[in-house]
Amino acid sequence: MQNFNFTPLEMPHGVADLRDQVREFLDTELAELKAVDKAQSWAGYSADFSRKLAAKGWVGMTWPKALGGSDASALHRYVVIEELLAAGAPVAAHWIADRQSGTLMIRYASEMVQQRFLPAMARGEMYFCIGMSEPNSGSDLASIKTNARRVDGGWVINGSKLWTTNAHRSQMMIALVRTAPQGEARHAGLSQFIIDLTSNGVRINSIADHLGARHFGEIFFDNVFVGDEMLLGAEGDGWNQVNSELALERSGPERYLSSYRLFAELLDCLDEQCDDITTNTIGEITADLWTLRQMSMSIAGQLADGSEPALEASMVKDLGACFEQNLPHTVQAGLGASIPLNRENDLNETLSYLLMASPSFSLRGGTREILRGIIARGLGLK
Repeated sequence: MQNFNFTPLEMPHGVADLRDQVREFLDTELAELKAVDKAQSWAGYSADFSRKLAAKGWVGMTWPKALGGSDASALHRYVVIEELLAAGAPVAAHWIADRQSGTLMIRYASEMVQQRFLPAMARGEMYFCIGMSEPNSGSDLASIKTNARRVDGGWVINGSKLWTTNAHRSQMMIALVRTAPQGEARHAGLSQFIIDLTSNGVRINSIADHLGARHFGEIFFDNVFVGDEMLLGAEGDGWNQVNSELALERSGPERYLSSYRLFAELLDCLDEQCDDITTNTIGEITADLWTLRQMSMSIAGQLADGSEPALEASMVKDLGACFEQNLPHTVQAGLGASIPLNRENDLNETLSYLLMASPSFSLRGGTREILRGIIARGLGLK
């Protein structure tokens, strides 16, 4: 059985000044953004905002300066991400490139490939998506069918990917594909490739979600050629690399702040005198937020130290999704008591949006069932 590590962390020197700078920037940039739009959190898309954020040096912060970054610590980056999400900034354009694709390339790509992509990503000009899930595979990544066949100078890829966030808005994808037939070891024979989505043989369709928004896409590969240099890491080591990547995806503040705008609007609507039920509810929400934040920050520190806390990240993602999904219902239950019931205010518009959007929060980044299986194995229960 594995012990979970959530060691408390102290924020490094300079964080308070950085937080103030980010808040000042956001006060100006988001002044005209509606509360319900801020509630989209990290799904909100604005290429213009991403470029402005990058100009401040707040995209690719932890990457080397030679690759467009700032050599900042993971906890300095954490503060920036936390402020962006709490404010409801539209970060989706650069989000995946900054959160995981750039870090993955620094670990596994050649210097030539890093120089080709990372500076443009750090400028907020190049956007990446992740090719993991497929039709009939979902969270069972070991069952994927998309394959790469070796040819002179590279590989030819055939297959498809599904539920790919911002596939239709991205220039590049990092895809997990089969480079060897599946055998008894289901996770063997998988590799990761960088794929130019403008290549011949690539077809992308956007998918409307239950709210009518088009955040997802499906991608088809028909004899798509990629050069040898686009193989990330070692051939056949894709499963280990993906697990490392998922620790980046599952542990950040986005895993508990997706519904935060509702809490902010709730506090703005309250009178100075609250009844006991409302006071207790606010206390419970605050305690949950603080606990999840401490756990998430601990993982950020472990990642900065070179660890790969996949189990801890799965726990934060699961607990965070539960919190995010429950928050709209918790707030809804209090409307009409200390909280004014007014259909025209920002609180109710935000609540309506999140009541419809929040069911998807437990699907993205791995379903709840998959995550709890990972946690159970870590506890020796499975």
